[in-house]
Amino acid sequence: MKAPSLHRLPKFEKVSNGDYEAALKTVQERLAAVQASCIGRRRRAIVAVEGLDAAGKGGFIQRLTAPWDPRFFDVQPIKAPDAEERAHHYLWRFWQKLPAHGEVNIFDRTWYGRVLVERVEGFATEAEWRRAYDEINAFEKTLVDDGAVIIKLFFTVSQKEQDERLVERLETPAKRWKVSPEDFRNRLKRDAYVEAAEDMFARTHTAHAPWTIIDGEHKKTARITALSLVADRLSAGLDLSPPALSPDIVKLAKAAFGKKLNLG
Repeated sequence: MKAPSLHRLPKFEKVSNGDYEAALKTVQERLAAVQASCIGRRRRAIVAVEGLDAAGKGGFIQRLTAPWDPRFFDVQPIKAPDAEERAHHYLWRFWQKLPAHGEVNIFDRTWYGRVLVERVEGFATEAEWRRAYDEINAFEKTLVDDGAVIIKLFFTVSQKEQDERLVERLETPAKRWKVSPEDFRNRLKRDAYVEAAEDMFARTHTAHAPWTIIDGEHKKTARITALSLVADRLSAGLDLSPPALSPDIVKLAKAAFGKKLNLG
C-alpha cells in the first residue's frame, strides 16, 4: 500500500467562492445524517487531525462539528503532557480520551506527536520515536479490531501561504490568540517537520488506518474535501436507514398515545 507524500500532493477540484456555501450546506446535512446513524448503530470513530501550522485544521474541525449533536462527539485538543501523563507510557493519556460506542472523538493533534514534535524538538530519544511507529500501528489495529473507525488527516500548506496567514492573524485582533511562540519555532524547522511527516506516512499508512493528505492552500476546497472524506469513511458499510424502535419503546408509546400513534 503506497504511502502518501507531501511531495506528491493530491489534486482536488477547486471549490469556487460562489459554490462554497451550497457545498458546505450539503456536506453538513450529510454529516448530520451520518452521525445519527452512528448513534443508532453504535458505531464509534476517531478523527485524527495533524498538520502544519495555519494549514486549516481548526476551521475544518469547527465545520465538522457544527451540524452534530454535542452529546455524541468530543474534541480533544492535545497539548504537551502534564506531570501525571509523563509518568506513564505516552499512549496512556490517549486511552483515556477514546470514544464510547455511538460517539465520534476528534483529536486536534494526536499520538503522532511522538514521531513529529517530540522527534524534531528532541523530547523523545531516537530509540523512543523509532519504536513508536510499531507501537502506534498496534494501538490503532487494536482499536479497529474492536470496531472503531479511524480517519487520519494531515493538513499541509506552502511556506508562502502559511506566512500570509500568520501575518493576517497578527493584524486581526480577534485572531491574535491563535499565534504562539511555537508557530515561529516550527516555521524555522519546517524542513525537519516535513521530513518527520514523510517518515510517519511511510511507517504508519496502513490498510486499517490510512493517511489522507489535505492540501490546505485553498481553505474552502480543503474544508469541503476533508468534510466529504469524513462523511464517506464514517458511512462506509454503515446502514443509514433509521433504526427500528425497540419493542419496549413501542409498548410504552402505544400505552401513552394509543390510536393517535402512527408508526408506519
